[in-house]
Amino acid sequence: MVVTQPGELQEEHEHEHVHLPQHRHHFETEEQQREAASFGMWLFLLTEIMFFGGLFMAYLLYRNWYNPAFVAASHTLSIKLGALNTAILITSGFCMAMAVWAAETRKRKALVNFLGLTNFFGIAFLVVKYFEYAEKWHDSHIPGLKFSIADFGKLGVDMAQKTQVYYSLYFAMTGMHALHMIIGIVLIFWYMVRANRGEFTEGYVAPIENFGLYWHFVDIVWIFLFPLLYLIDLGAK
Repeated sequence: MVVTQPGELQEEHEHEHVHLPQHRHHFETEEQQREAASFGMWLFLLTEIMFFGGLFMAYLLYRNWYNPAFVAASHTLSIKLGALNTAILITSGFCMAMAVWAAETRKRKALVNFLGLTNFFGIAFLVVKYFEYAEKWHDSHIPGLKFSIADFGKLGVDMAQKTQVYYSLYFAMTGMHALHMIIGIVLIFWYMVRANRGEFTEGYVAPIENFGLYWHFVDIVWIFLFPLLYLIDLGAK
């Protein structure tokens, strides 16, 4: 029979309650903290789904009401640039998935590199979007600010004016998506600094995993935006 001394019991008791730097005091275990963070992220993404869902619903309703205007306006978008951005985002999503893998397998250098690649493709997406927006400014397709119906004269004045509804939704939807991209890019720079210090390659991977969910959500939103805005009326006359 092994007799445990009082000092050994105290030492074991203290060891059981040691909190690692990333372990917040109001969580009993790191696993509980990880589950709470994951639940919070999914809850946040649910609110994002409802937000973008409202925009999608508005787009579908107005497209039904002003279909000729939406068809004509959608044909002014560059499908090549839209497809390029789709490929860029899919690639960035792959890099983000690899970053999560690197964090889980404790590969610090690989994690920093994959986060850097994710950011590179995210910035590339915004650069392409800038050229798209610049084209709309040049063509005077900025609703309410600089808008001309010269390209839509054959629709009739009333229906041509309704193309502003399409462009309003186009800028609202792609603009909000771009804002989410910018937020993600800023966060990645912050995570890269922390990853370089080794914060996420010693068993604490929840922030990278949860951010990966956010980035993939942004990717998925674009996967819906691309066909809705660029391709849904491709064969219409």
